[in-house]
Amino acid sequence: MLNFDWLRGVSPAAAKLVFLTIFIVSGLLVLMIPKKSILEGVEDPRWWHNLKLWALGVLAIIFTIYSIF
Repeated sequence: MLNFDWLRGVSPAAAKLVFLTIFIVSGLLVLMIPKKSILEGVEDPRWWHNLKLWALGVLAIIFTIYSIF
């Protein structure tokens, strides 16, 4: 099976920091997507058509859950 003995020396705080950093980097990558490509094909764009907002909202929820627990 999988052998994760090499992670034994990593503290829980360091592991939490790594995962939270991954969520922050993911959010920054989402922000880099051009709005033109997100709203392509939408004739009358509304604010809720912006997938950046939905992605950032989901990432914020996951970030909050991971930071609390």
